Amino acid sequence: MTRVVRKIDPTRYKRLLSQTMPVVIETEEENERMLATVEKLMDKGENLSPEEEKLLKLLAKLIEDFEERYYNPPDASPLEVLQHLMEARDVKQSQLWELFGSKGIASEVLSGKRGISKAHARALADYFHVSAELFI
Repeated sequence: MTRVVRKIDPTRYKRLLSQTMPVVIETEEENERMLATVEKLMDKGENLSPEEEKLLKLLAKLIEDFEERYYNPPDASPLEVLQHLMEARDVKQSQLWELFGSKGIASEVLSGKRGISKAHARALADYFHVSAELFI
């Protein structure tokens, strides 16, 4: 299978980088700023330019690295990680119903009566912009 790599315009990419100013994330404020930029880019859907795609990949990596360092205590269970992310981002259980497919499944997972499936781990990872490994 051949993957098509779209060529980026260095001038446009430099402009995006100077506007966004990505950095190795060390504070929650920097993380929130990067997350806001990611949200704006994701809102564009399929209409991202090659330069924006490249920036999105970079920001996702920076966010993932930060969140693995700061939100993943070494002995935390997947449920504890999820609860921490929800608290840190002020996410309510009702906001996750769609990810779990129903209110009941979300309730069972969040109460510890049911484990986080691999499909749910991927959906949560996409939602929180973190590695799915955090939930497995």
